[in-house]
Amino acid sequence: MKIAVNARLLLKDKLEGIGWVEFETLRRIVKSHPEVEFYFIFDRHPDPMFLFADNVKPVVLFPQARHPFLFIWFFEFSVVKALKRLQPDLLFSPDGYLSLRSKVTQVTQFHDLNFEHFPKDMPKIHLWHYKRYFPKFARKAKRIVTVSEFSKQDIVDCYGIEPEKIDVAYNGVNEKFAPISDEEQEAIRAKYTGGQPYYMFVGSLHPRKNLARLFTAFDLFKSQTPSNVKLLIVGEKRWWSESIEQAYSSMRFKDEVVFAGRLSAEDLHKVTAAAMASVYVSYFEGFGIPILEAFKCETPVITSNVTSMPEVADDAALLVDPFSEASIAEGMTEMLDENLRETLIAKGRERAQDFSWDNAADGIWNCLMKAIKE
Repeated sequence: MKIAVNARLLLKDKLEGIGWVEFETLRRIVKSHPEVEFYFIFDRHPDPMFLFADNVKPVVLFPQARHPFLFIWFFEFSVVKALKRLQPDLLFSPDGYLSLRSKVTQVTQFHDLNFEHFPKDMPKIHLWHYKRYFPKFARKAKRIVTVSEFSKQDIVDCYGIEPEKIDVAYNGVNEKFAPISDEEQEAIRAKYTGGQPYYMFVGSLHPRKNLARLFTAFDLFKSQTPSNVKLLIVGEKRWWSESIEQAYSSMRFKDEVVFAGRLSAEDLHKVTAAAMASVYVSYFEGFGIPILEAFKCETPVITSNVTSMPEVADDAALLVDPFSEASIAEGMTEMLDENLRETLIAKGRERAQDFSWDNAADGIWNCLMKAIKE
């Protein structure tokens, strides 16, 4: 059997979101099925670390697909030509994109349809591409795999896809995320926040991550509740918008906000494990891996009561209204209660056991096999 895989997001030192999901699931699938020939399709020469086993053969195509017009060129011409040459039994695309002109059986993985609900958060050229092509990708796919029951229903509602065509494979969490000693926690706090306790946010600094309201809510929390708790922001300012900047600039307590930038997986693990709580109040998520990362680190979580986040957190997190700064601030105040934190830590530890990358990889593999048999 030959399976081609769109692996263009496997980039050394640049794995984010979907790239991490690809890394964790594909390496397990490849190693579990040595009888299959995998052709990983890249848009640049890959790092050898992404050729997970001897049954993986790299295929490098032109151009580097990082712009909507180049996406079209890459998937509708370069990939089509490569598939004709390779003659695979199936193409799997973990980032949602497909080749509309190819007759090869294709399976795609949709992570969320945030652009359908909050189009203003997306640059216009990217929004045009997503709105034009993703409904077509959904119809073109033999099967779709997604990361939550919420996301599955969203695909059904937005694109009219029959639910029987969609499989759910929950994401997992990196094995490195685990509790750290009190001494290590003290060292992390000394490094990032001058030894003070902190709430943390991790993610791309994108409007839908709700940073503007988070900043306003933290200001409200600090003004209403005297405490030495700081706010540590982990992530790159690649999508930093005018609304986020305005909210930050207007803060009374902006000196209590610390920007750590992008961190390695090792440093992110330690920062998460040393946090007083993780505050993940995005207003739209297809899954929400940082929730699980905090659970694994035995760090309590404040998260949103919308989209997939209640599904992932269950009763192990403090749920707040992401559209209400007062609700977020109230959650921060409640999280000062040590008894509440201990209760949530225990529930989070138990909830985290329901998710693993092994299960995610198995779910994706089962979806691929259904597509081939159909």
